Amino acid sequence: MTIDVRPATDFEEVRTLLGPKSPGANVCWCLSHRIPSKLNNELRGPARGEYVAELCHEQPPPGVLAMDGDEPVGWAAVAPRSATSFARSHRIPRIDGLPVWCVWCVRVRPGYRKRGISHALIAGAVEFARANGAPAIEAYPLDSGDAKVDLTMAYAGIRKNFERAGFTHAADTTSVLAGHPRVLMRLDLR
Repeated sequence: MTIDVRPATDFEEVRTLLGPKSPGANVCWCLSHRIPSKLNNELRGPARGEYVAELCHEQPPPGVLAMDGDEPVGWAAVAPRSATSFARSHRIPRIDGLPVWCVWCVRVRPGYRKRGISHALIAGAVEFARANGAPAIEAYPLDSGDAKVDLTMAYAGIRKNFERAGFTHAADTTSVLAGHPRVLMRLDLR
């Protein structure tokens, strides 16, 4: 298996990874941290997918996809922190005035897990941010130690995976997800 990570410009590929089985379902579509909460609550059913389709045509697109040939197998949301709800977060601190980017969702399709795809996605998110002029990139993963993490809540990533990619602990947070504290990890791209 050869994994290629590229910008998420093809909506049908993004739909494969983020879309619901039922078109009318109200799934996240990785919008919860990307758009203001009022808009997030107003977008229902198919309107959520339509919004993401528009994002796929913007520059920069909303993230990166891991591809195994023509098959989309993974997704990572990455954008300037200023364009996300993390810019206003009281639980995840801003550590300085640097216009950082962040990666906040890493998802690998069932059947493709435990093959290193999340590592490829993190590396791809770093390169995507660097190519778009980011001076640094942050992540807010779970600090779970050796404890097992429920896969539905592992979307934020795991600290050791970001450490493996060169990120370092920059700050503690007051955010907790699935019973595990989240930490602010950063990688300088300058």
